Amino acid sequence: MRQQTRTTPLAAMLAAAALFSPGCLKVPQYQRPSVPVPQSFKEEPPAGWKEAEPSDGTLRGKWWEIFGDPALNALEEQVSISNQNVLEAEANFREAQAAVRVARAALYPAVTGSASVTGSQASSRLSTPPSSPLGTYNIPVSASYTADVWGSIHRGVAASANTAQSMAALLENARLLYQSELAQDYFQLHGLDGDVELLQQTVQSYQEFLTLTRNRFAGGIASDSDVAQAETQLYTTQAQLTDLGVQRTQLEHAIAILTGKPPMGFSIPSAPLQVSPPQIPVGLPSALLERRPDIAETERQAAAANQQIGIAKAAFFPTLTFAASAGLESTSFVNWITWPSRFWTLGPQLAQILFDAGRRTAQVAEAQASYDATAAAYRQTVLTAFQQVEDNLAALRVLAGEAGILDQAVKSAQRSVAVSTAQYKGGTASYLQVITVQTIALQDERSAIDVRTRRMTASVLLIEALGGGWEASQLPTVQDLVRK
Repeated sequence: MRQQTRTTPLAAMLAAAALFSPGCLKVPQYQRPSVPVPQSFKEEPPAGWKEAEPSDGTLRGKWWEIFGDPALNALEEQVSISNQNVLEAEANFREAQAAVRVARAALYPAVTGSASVTGSQASSRLSTPPSSPLGTYNIPVSASYTADVWGSIHRGVAASANTAQSMAALLENARLLYQSELAQDYFQLHGLDGDVELLQQTVQSYQEFLTLTRNRFAGGIASDSDVAQAETQLYTTQAQLTDLGVQRTQLEHAIAILTGKPPMGFSIPSAPLQVSPPQIPVGLPSALLERRPDIAETERQAAAANQQIGIAKAAFFPTLTFAASAGLESTSFVNWITWPSRFWTLGPQLAQILFDAGRRTAQVAEAQASYDATAAAYRQTVLTAFQQVEDNLAALRVLAGEAGILDQAVKSAQRSVAVSTAQYKGGTASYLQVITVQTIALQDERSAIDVRTRRMTASVLLIEALGGGWEASQLPTVQDLVRK
């Protein structure tokens, strides 16, 4: 004897949902957007740098400590604590983190409760004479739950989690950018200190030459033209020295703001830049995909955009909602909290959009286009990362060679100044010859200081381009975001 099957109301609802559905829900499985990754960098590190092994191809810990400058270390520590832009990014991350828990709450029923006491009196003009005023006492509790049949709620939670992860990467990128900016300003400031020291020594030397020239003019040996040239040279150099004060002050103010302090009362002692760039482990290009927080940020945005495609496609399917309510209701306060005053309702609801003039189709196309845009942004970020590493490797290599040449030029110019000065004092050279070699010597020495500063800032930019020692594994997991 064949047993008859019994159709439950829930099964009937799901069967109806299948009838309403236009087809199976097909959502692309997310994969990181593809991007061409070279096997190695085109530019080689400067001479003397060793090739980084895979095990030591990343910076560790606080990257600025590689420069061995305690004053810089103390300033960098303040960026994460007091920099207002970093604190803003941190607050944005916490906001995105809370949004994950908001989205996750949709996976559970929503329960509401209330209590009310109402009174009513019918009109005396009715055909049926009204009774005495009526009082109603009510304590309802209701619950509703939307079943995630097509996974749109879970995808919403995943999209919120991906967005929060991108905000976490954005926070790390903000830290890196402002720490890098501080280090660049710091080295530029001390590079200016080297210029100030050089110009102070030069002014003192030019003052001595002016005194010598005036004495020679008084003795009838030099002309007034020589005196005028010596004065012009001295005053021009003094003006250059004074102008450096503006640049140094602005850099000092910028560093104060980066550390979250007002410029008033903030100062950095003068110390001419004397250090050389440290050896920085570069690693392989493929490692950048896991070491750059801005790459992680755009990749997580692409993951969130992919989830939105699934959410948009799920809108073609019916929604199944369960609603229930229960409570106590009575017109008598005495009988209010009694068992006979109970009431309840329970039932599922299936809803399906029958016509929307193409709205859902357009939303799917919109979500797909948004994903394509984020994927393109991810690829562009990766390509830009490769460019930044190549640029700064090239800068360090070229500037290292230029520094060596300038060192030789400075030594030759200083020897030329010494010879011309002796000839001028001996009366065998004109003062114009002395001024010419002095000007060349000053330009070479300032160029040497400038190259030293540029090498230090290029090393900072290379560290920034390499991600500053950060790794994508440090991003919070979905479980971390839900728990916190």
